[in-house]
Amino acid sequence: MSGTMVLVRHGQSEWNKLNLFTGWRDPDLTEQGIREAETGAQALRDYGIKFDIAFTSVLVRAERTCQIILDGIGQSDLETIHDQALNERNYGDLAGLNKDDARAKWGEDQVHIWRRSYDVPPPGDEGESLKDTGARVWPYYMTEILPRVLAGQKLLIAAHGNSLRSLVMVLDRLDTDAVTKLNLATGVPMVYKLNADSTVASKEVLGDMSGAH
Repeated sequence: MSGTMVLVRHGQSEWNKLNLFTGWRDPDLTEQGIREAETGAQALRDYGIKFDIAFTSVLVRAERTCQIILDGIGQSDLETIHDQALNERNYGDLAGLNKDDARAKWGEDQVHIWRRSYDVPPPGDEGESLKDTGARVWPYYMTEILPRVLAGQKLLIAAHGNSLRSLVMVLDRLDTDAVTKLNLATGVPMVYKLNADSTVASKEVLGDMSGAH
Protein backbone atom coordinates (compact mmCIF):
# COMPACT_ATOMS: atom_id res chain seq x y z
CA MET A 1 0.00 0.00 0.00
CA SER A 2 1.43 3.36 -1.01
CA GLY A 3 1.64 6.17 1.49
CA THR A 4 0.56 9.75 1.94
CA MET A 5 2.29 13.04 1.30
CA VAL A 6 1.10 16.35 2.78
CA LEU A 7 2.30 19.61 1.19
CA VAL A 8 2.06 22.88 3.14
CA ARG A 9 3.20 26.33 2.04
CA HIS A 10 4.82 28.31 4.87
CA GLY A 11 2.85 31.00 6.67
CA GLN A 12 3.19 34.71 5.92
CA SER A 13 6.76 35.98 6.35
CA GLU A 14 7.91 39.44 7.39
CA TRP A 15 8.88 40.16 3.78
CA ASN A 16 5.56 38.88 2.43
CA LYS A 17 3.94 41.47 4.69
CA LEU A 18 6.24 44.20 3.36
CA ASN A 19 5.56 43.19 -0.28
CA LEU A 20 9.22 42.34 -0.91
CA PHE A 21 10.69 39.75 -3.25
CA THR A 22 12.13 37.14 -0.89
CA GLY A 23 13.53 34.08 -2.66
CA TRP A 24 16.55 32.70 -0.78
CA ARG A 25 16.61 35.59 1.70
CA ASP A 26 15.66 34.45 5.18
CA PRO A 27 13.01 36.50 7.01
CA ASP A 28 11.01 34.92 9.82
CA LEU A 29 7.26 34.39 10.09
CA THR A 30 4.94 37.20 11.12
CA GLU A 31 2.35 36.71 13.86
CA GLN A 32 -0.15 36.06 11.09
CA GLY A 33 2.21 33.50 9.59
CA ILE A 34 2.45 31.70 12.91
CA ARG A 35 -1.35 31.62 13.14
CA GLU A 36 -1.57 30.25 9.59
CA ALA A 37 0.81 27.42 10.50
CA GLU A 38 -1.20 26.74 13.66
CA THR A 39 -4.39 26.60 11.59
CA GLY A 40 -2.72 24.07 9.29
CA ALA A 41 -1.73 22.03 12.33
CA GLN A 42 -5.33 22.08 13.59
CA ALA A 43 -6.57 20.88 10.20
CA LEU A 44 -4.11 17.97 10.25
CA ARG A 45 -4.99 17.15 13.85
CA ASP A 46 -8.66 17.00 12.88
CA TYR A 47 -7.74 14.87 9.87
CA GLY A 48 -6.04 12.43 12.23
CA ILE A 49 -2.74 11.86 10.44
CA LYS A 50 0.58 10.95 12.07
CA PHE A 51 3.77 11.33 10.06
CA ASP A 52 6.80 9.05 9.71
CA ILE A 53 9.17 11.84 8.64
CA ALA A 54 9.10 15.52 7.64
CA PHE A 55 10.91 17.48 4.92
CA THR A 56 11.49 21.22 4.72
CA SER A 57 13.85 23.75 3.16
CA VAL A 58 16.79 25.45 4.87
CA LEU A 59 14.89 28.76 5.14
CA VAL A 60 13.51 29.71 8.54
CA ARG A 61 9.97 30.57 7.41
CA ALA A 62 9.46 27.01 6.15
CA GLU A 63 11.40 25.42 9.01
CA ARG A 64 9.28 27.20 11.62
CA THR A 65 6.06 26.35 9.79
CA CYS A 66 7.12 22.71 9.79
CA GLN A 67 7.93 22.75 13.51
CA ILE A 68 4.73 24.59 14.46
CA ILE A 69 2.73 21.95 12.61
CA LEU A 70 4.63 19.10 14.25
CA ASP A 71 4.19 20.70 17.67
CA GLY A 72 0.48 21.13 16.98
CA ILE A 73 -0.10 17.48 16.12
CA GLY A 74 1.99 16.14 19.01
CA GLN A 75 5.03 15.10 16.96
CA SER A 76 7.55 17.73 18.06
CA ASP A 77 10.51 15.36 17.91
CA LEU A 78 9.80 13.83 14.50
CA GLU A 79 12.84 13.33 12.28
CA THR A 80 12.97 16.29 9.91
CA ILE A 81 15.21 16.58 6.84
CA HIS A 82 16.23 20.11 5.79
CA ASP A 83 17.42 20.54 2.20
CA GLN A 84 17.93 23.56 -0.03
CA ALA A 85 16.47 21.58 -2.94
CA LEU A 86 13.11 22.58 -1.42
CA ASN A 87 14.00 26.28 -1.10
CA GLU A 88 11.90 28.99 -2.72
CA ARG A 89 12.99 30.02 -6.21
CA ASN A 90 15.95 32.39 -6.18
CA TYR A 91 14.76 35.85 -7.24
CA GLY A 92 18.26 37.03 -8.14
CA ASP A 93 18.59 40.81 -8.30
CA LEU A 94 14.92 41.25 -7.35
CA ALA A 95 15.45 39.81 -3.85
CA GLY A 96 14.83 42.44 -1.19
CA LEU A 97 13.10 44.85 -3.58
CA ASN A 98 9.57 46.08 -3.05
CA LYS A 99 7.36 44.67 -5.80
CA ASP A 100 5.78 48.07 -6.48
CA ASP A 101 9.25 49.66 -6.77
CA ALA A 102 10.27 46.92 -9.19
CA ARG A 103 7.20 47.64 -11.34
CA ALA A 104 8.08 51.34 -11.34
CA LYS A 105 11.63 50.54 -12.47
CA TRP A 106 11.04 47.81 -15.05
CA GLY A 107 7.34 48.11 -15.84
CA GLU A 108 4.29 46.07 -14.88
CA ASP A 109 4.56 43.72 -17.85
CA GLN A 110 8.21 42.81 -17.32
CA VAL A 111 7.78 42.17 -13.60
CA HIS A 112 4.72 40.04 -14.33
CA ILE A 113 6.81 37.97 -16.77
CA TRP A 114 9.50 37.44 -14.15
CA ARG A 115 6.95 36.47 -11.52
CA ARG A 116 4.59 34.35 -13.56
CA SER A 117 6.28 32.99 -16.68
CA TYR A 118 7.45 29.38 -16.66
CA ASP A 119 10.95 29.74 -18.07
CA VAL A 120 12.04 33.41 -17.91
CA PRO A 121 14.34 33.95 -14.89
CA PRO A 122 14.55 37.27 -13.03
CA PRO A 123 17.69 39.36 -13.55
CA GLY A 124 20.96 38.33 -11.91
CA ASP A 125 23.26 35.33 -12.30
CA GLU A 126 21.46 33.37 -9.57
CA GLY A 127 17.89 34.17 -10.64
CA GLU A 128 15.69 31.11 -11.17
CA SER A 129 12.59 30.63 -13.28
CA LEU A 130 9.92 28.17 -12.19
CA LYS A 131 11.47 25.73 -14.67
CA ASP A 132 14.86 26.16 -12.97
CA THR A 133 13.26 25.60 -9.57
CA GLY A 134 11.64 22.40 -10.82
CA ALA A 135 15.01 21.23 -12.12
CA ARG A 136 16.25 20.90 -8.53
CA VAL A 137 12.95 19.98 -6.86
CA TRP A 138 12.02 17.09 -9.18
CA PRO A 139 15.22 15.01 -8.81
CA TYR A 140 15.06 15.45 -5.03
CA TYR A 141 11.44 14.33 -5.05
CA MET A 142 12.26 11.27 -7.16
CA THR A 143 15.24 10.14 -5.08
CA GLU A 144 14.41 11.21 -1.50
CA ILE A 145 10.64 11.63 -1.17
CA LEU A 146 8.80 9.38 -3.62
CA PRO A 147 10.50 6.09 -2.55
CA ARG A 148 9.37 6.69 1.03
CA VAL A 149 5.78 7.35 -0.06
CA LEU A 150 5.75 4.25 -2.25
CA ALA A 151 7.04 2.28 0.74
CA GLY A 152 3.90 3.29 2.62
CA GLN A 153 5.24 6.12 4.76
CA LYS A 154 3.37 9.32 5.61
CA LEU A 155 5.38 12.47 4.87
CA LEU A 156 5.00 16.16 5.73
CA ILE A 157 6.62 18.61 3.30
CA ALA A 158 6.65 22.24 4.45
CA ALA A 159 8.12 24.45 1.76
CA HIS A 160 7.48 27.46 -0.47
CA GLY A 161 5.10 28.70 -3.13
CA ASN A 162 7.32 27.91 -6.11
CA SER A 163 9.02 24.75 -4.88
CA LEU A 164 5.58 23.34 -4.08
CA ARG A 165 4.15 24.52 -7.40
CA SER A 166 6.91 22.48 -9.06
CA LEU A 167 5.76 19.40 -7.14
CA VAL A 168 2.05 20.02 -7.77
CA MET A 169 2.83 20.42 -11.47
CA VAL A 170 4.07 16.82 -11.56
CA LEU A 171 1.47 15.38 -9.20
CA ASP A 172 -1.53 17.07 -10.84
CA ARG A 173 -0.05 16.73 -14.35
CA LEU A 174 -0.32 20.42 -15.10
CA ASP A 175 1.08 21.91 -18.28
CA THR A 176 3.33 24.96 -18.24
CA ASP A 177 0.42 27.34 -18.79
CA ALA A 178 -1.69 25.87 -15.99
CA VAL A 179 1.13 25.87 -13.45
CA THR A 180 1.86 29.57 -13.99
CA LYS A 181 -1.75 30.27 -12.96
CA LEU A 182 -1.59 27.99 -9.91
CA ASN A 183 -1.84 29.75 -6.55
CA LEU A 184 -1.26 28.09 -3.18
CA ALA A 185 -2.63 29.40 0.09
CA THR A 186 -0.33 29.76 3.08
CA GLY A 187 -0.72 27.18 5.83
CA VAL A 188 -3.31 25.06 3.99
CA PRO A 189 -2.38 21.34 3.88
CA MET A 190 -2.82 19.42 0.63
CA VAL A 191 -3.06 15.67 1.25
CA TYR A 192 -1.92 13.42 -1.60
CA LYS A 193 -2.33 9.66 -1.57
CA LEU A 194 -0.38 7.88 -4.30
CA ASN A 195 -0.92 4.70 -6.25
CA ALA A 196 1.81 2.07 -6.51
CA ASP A 197 2.80 3.49 -9.92
CA SER A 198 3.35 6.94 -8.30
CA THR A 199 0.24 8.50 -9.84
CA VAL A 200 -2.19 10.35 -7.57
CA ALA A 201 -4.96 8.20 -6.10
CA SER A 202 -6.60 11.11 -4.27
CA LYS A 203 -6.03 14.74 -3.32
CA GLU A 204 -7.72 16.55 -0.45
CA VAL A 205 -7.28 20.21 0.52
CA LEU A 206 -7.75 20.79 4.26
CA GLY A 207 -8.76 24.42 4.27
CA ASP A 208 -9.65 27.43 2.16
CA MET A 209 -7.62 28.13 -0.97
CA SER A 210 -9.50 31.34 -1.78
CA GLY A 211 -6.75 33.46 -0.26
CA ALA A 212 -4.02 31.84 -2.36
CA HIS A 213 -1.40 34.02 -4.02
